[in-house]
Amino acid sequence: MEPLVKVWEASVRATHTFLVEEDIEFYKGIVRKSLKEVSLLISKNKHGVIKGFMGISPGEIEMLFVHPDWFRKGVGRGLVLQAIELHCRKVDVNEQNLAARAFYSAMCFEQVGRSEIDGYGKPYPLLHLAKPDKTGTSSR
Repeated sequence: MEPLVKVWEASVRATHTFLVEEDIEFYKGIVRKSLKEVSLLISKNKHGVIKGFMGISPGEIEMLFVHPDWFRKGVGRGLVLQAIELHCRKVDVNEQNLAARAFYSAMCFEQVGRSEIDGYGKPYPLLHLAKPDKTGTSSR
């Protein structure tokens, strides 16, 4: 799991500029544990190097992280399309992560709610997003 943690950390340092070092270390421990609790979709290059990964649970994208070397090269999009095929239509994103918000908007996810704090009580608001089904209904 350590290679995934390294991708997570590189991605977070590039995108979660609102976090302080103490928070990154806190979340790193949570990620190590969480990786064992989700189904993983992993994107690798032809040499086996991990470009990005996604953790899913029934109906939900739990995490999506792409190494910065692979930003804007279709890795995240490919993983999200796989998740949608597996009926994952919900995801939470940090409100301060503007790149993630734009990405999910481009993938046609819509905001269906907001939490003032994250799931660990930290002051990082979460946006709850859902992708409408074919009838146009967002489920959350």
